[in-house]
Amino acid sequence: MEHIGILHQSKIPNSKPLAEEVKSWLVERGVETWVGSIWNETAVNQQMADFDMVIVLGGDGSTLHAARLALPHSVPIFGINMGRVGFLSEAQPYNWPERLEKVLAGDYWREKRLMAHAALHRDGRIIENFYALNDIVVGRGGAVRVLRLQLRVDGDLVTTYTADAIIVATPTGSTAYAMAAGGPLLPPMLQNFVVVPVAAHLTLNRPLVLHENAEISIHVEMDHEATLTADGQAGVPLADGDIIVVKKHANDGCFVRVDTPGYFYRRLMRRLGFRR
Repeated sequence: MEHIGILHQSKIPNSKPLAEEVKSWLVERGVETWVGSIWNETAVNQQMADFDMVIVLGGDGSTLHAARLALPHSVPIFGINMGRVGFLSEAQPYNWPERLEKVLAGDYWREKRLMAHAALHRDGRIIENFYALNDIVVGRGGAVRVLRLQLRVDGDLVTTYTADAIIVATPTGSTAYAMAAGGPLLPPMLQNFVVVPVAAHLTLNRPLVLHENAEISIHVEMDHEATLTADGQAGVPLADGDIIVVKKHANDGCFVRVDTPGYFYRRLMRRLGFRR
């Protein structure tokens, strides 16, 4: 680790001061560093290819954002949790030095996670691309009216949902919106997609687990507002007849871990309120 980027979350007051503290700590150990706001995407994109690792100071939303920025260069992420949940982070504000010390000593492992790529097709052409570590969601807008969403997998019709939304989640996203909607929990080392309907009415209401190379097509039928969101970002308006095609991205998301591989289950049980 010779060149490390540090991304702070400008909406969290203590994030930037801690970023400077982490920078000083790394410089003392001979590591070249760069510090910037995670929302300054132009500057971050210019630097990202040079990083051996990115340290993210924020919550899970910040980590999701960093994962999309790091995706083209396969740069691994080390998260220091400064948010409410921190499910994706590897350190806390009180223990980051000891954990980063392990990283610099080479006592770590890289965890790869499936990333989703969604292409929005309209009138026979792709008008926008989206990338997600958690999920792609096609759902209703402000109107309290259901959508008709035709699901095809590898070109074959599976079913047509009458529902509020369809969630296409990665294993990472299986613990987020998909879990809240009744989907299964998948450990992050799996390479599967989960399709979960939300409030399905008189139609298939069971989640589907699909293989990693599945081509998932969602055909939109509606006469009112509908939106597409990736990792909970601001929704993009959809039109009747739009087709969203979701596939595995060629690159995986990558995280630096110093905890044991079974950390996921321990962390999950804590977040669900269970204690061993």
